[in-house]
Amino acid sequence: MSWDEKEDTTIYKVVVNHEEQYSIWPEHRENALGWRDGGKSGPKSECLAFIKEVWTDMRPLSLRKKMDEAETNA
Repeated sequence: MSWDEKEDTTIYKVVVNHEEQYSIWPEHRENALGWRDGGKSGPKSECLAFIKEVWTDMRPLSLRKKMDEAETNA
């Protein structure tokens, strides 16, 4: 059996960075620097479905703020 064929039984957690960008991380590992828990853990498919539901604006937070400022000042 190749690595690609092996079932992924890892439990993941959703993590979020300061720009409100989402990712998944193995639950048993300490978060990477700059990432915090995002409120969901479970199989990969469940975590990815959660991210798809909550991450509706893919723009980084800093860009959203700049665009909002430009719109307000226009």
